[in-house]
Amino acid sequence: MKRIVILGGGESGAGAAVLAKKQGFEVFVSDMSEIKPQYKALLDEFGISWEEMQHSESLIFNADEIVKSPGIPEKAPLIKKLRALGKPVISEIEFAGRYTTAKMICITGSNGKTTTTMLVYHVLKNAGFNVGLAGNVGQSLALQVATENFDYYVVELSSFQLDGMTEFKADIAILLNITPDHLDRYDYNFQNYVDSKFRITQNQTDQDAFIFWDNDPVIKAELEKRNIQSALYPFAIERSEKTKAFIEKDELIIKTLKTIFTMPTSELALQGIHNTFNSMAAGLAATIVNVKKESIRQSLQDFQGVEHRLEYVATVRNVRYINDSKATNVNSCWYALQSMKTPVILILGGTDKGNDYAEIEELVTEKVKGLIFLGLDNRALHSFFDGKVENIVDVQSMEEAVKAAYDMAYFGDSVLLSPCCASFDLFSNYEDRGKQFKDCVRNL
Repeated sequence: MKRIVILGGGESGAGAAVLAKKQGFEVFVSDMSEIKPQYKALLDEFGISWEEMQHSESLIFNADEIVKSPGIPEKAPLIKKLRALGKPVISEIEFAGRYTTAKMICITGSNGKTTTTMLVYHVLKNAGFNVGLAGNVGQSLALQVATENFDYYVVELSSFQLDGMTEFKADIAILLNITPDHLDRYDYNFQNYVDSKFRITQNQTDQDAFIFWDNDPVIKAELEKRNIQSALYPFAIERSEKTKAFIEKDELIIKTLKTIFTMPTSELALQGIHNTFNSMAAGLAATIVNVKKESIRQSLQDFQGVEHRLEYVATVRNVRYINDSKATNVNSCWYALQSMKTPVILILGGTDKGNDYAEIEELVTEKVKGLIFLGLDNRALHSFFDGKVENIVDVQSMEEAVKAAYDMAYFGDSVLLSPCCASFDLFSNYEDRGKQFKDCVRNL
């Protein structure tokens, strides 16, 4: 009997374990951390053996195949040993893809992927499609393949998930943008990260679709070098002979061989230029799978947005508080600042992944009147921003950050939590950081 070992007992690992068990394999789950109670219960329910707080090499090295959590880097000693032994190490998405014939609509990009994934799912679900939501959002793809029977999956893919995929194919691949992120996982070589993102197009044939932002300089340069097999669906603000979605006279227009769809941009639920791109990508995907125009229009109008992404929290003393805790890189913060119409008090900081803050420098000098650095180590922020903004305060808790922002803000300002950094120095994750921000604002 084939032995599958799963490294990591979180959402993706537990899901992969259930699928492996259902396929009749011998399964073992090993996690260096504590496994959450709900995943232990799931593993126990399916009679899957597991360990936590350790990796027993004797129980791991006898695997025929390893399914690795996206959070474990390639340079982890255990992974290096497994590679040296010639053991195949794959991702949960790769594993799940083997056991389903459902159509895969896959979304990646440095920014906007969660919003676009949720939006595509919203459009298809509203149109009556039998569709699952998976990857970085929703339940693990493997668990759904094991326990559900969907015809379509909308899958958000991070570069880490794409790295572990070789045979998996996206029927519709969406690549929103590529800006430097997670360079600590890619030997600080941007090209490695770019190659990772482009894996979303691997194995595609001329029967498949590739939707991408036409004005992204990195994507443009890569397309010159690559021989993409799928049908291309570029989108951009301005129309060109190739663009399949664009804006003309304040109308969003989608023009493909099948259809012409138009809608006033003022009616889109998601406002702001970056959100228009997300709506274009979702509209193109929906058009390709033949969702009716009226249904697309309705869904683009009534979509509710994503928690922790430019989420309005409250207005206190005529100051608006905005939670953008999901902005874990500089480019996300750039989009947030670009959408702000008032003077801003900006809360930055956390675990710096080798950030280059030059990207937001112009917007900071133009719109930001006060900076609050929320982190255990703010040296990188100080060395870049000192002297560029008059008011700078260091804090080490969310309560202090919100209080400092309250003291700094005047009538008509906005307080924006858009940290540019990962959250692991002071918070368990970006959701925890965003939730604490909202709680502290509501307690003002």
